[in-house]
Amino acid sequence: MLTLAVLVCAGFLAGGLNAVAGGGTFLSFPALVWLGLPPITANATATLTAMPGYMGSAWAFRRDIQSEGRLGLPAIFVVAVAGGLSGALLLLVTPGEAFEGIVPWLLLIATYLFAAGPRLVAALRMGGGVGPIASGTVIFFVSVYGGYFNGGLGIMLLAVLGLIGFTDLHSMNGLKNLLSAILSVVSVATYALAGLIAWD
Repeated sequence: MLTLAVLVCAGFLAGGLNAVAGGGTFLSFPALVWLGLPPITANATATLTAMPGYMGSAWAFRRDIQSEGRLGLPAIFVVAVAGGLSGALLLLVTPGEAFEGIVPWLLLIATYLFAAGPRLVAALRMGGGVGPIASGTVIFFVSVYGGYFNGGLGIMLLAVLGLIGFTDLHSMNGLKNLLSAILSVVSVATYALAGLIAWD
């Protein structure tokens, strides 16, 4: 009964956080580890649990999603898929012990970005954007991170969108949710084929 209550609460709160600004993995990942899942399996399963929320949020913001900056939406999507797949494949070849050592640092980085996120996004939105090559590069590497570990992805994407020239917060939030959904689909498909997800 306690296990079910923890899962329900963590899932509900994580979905709400992801829809607004991100950070849901701060709740879902530790909850799954607490239940006894190995960290890599917990990471893969947490990504699966976040996917429906990302999809729903992307649909809710669908009318606000538009291109800004110097990189069009199709190019952003292609780069995100490539980065997400690269990150997911990187997780597959990461030894379990190594991932256990990496996770605290990933959580620390994600926590810092989550705390500094609003100021960081505001500052980057004032910068006017970078060129298409730089835009594609930063989107790729953030997508690699998102394919590898979901924690703090939302605020990272918002910061990157501000960096590449997005200024409309509704558009940024909608595209953040859509990119998160795309990355989660790519990652979950890869994890599922590798047998990393705990389905029961």
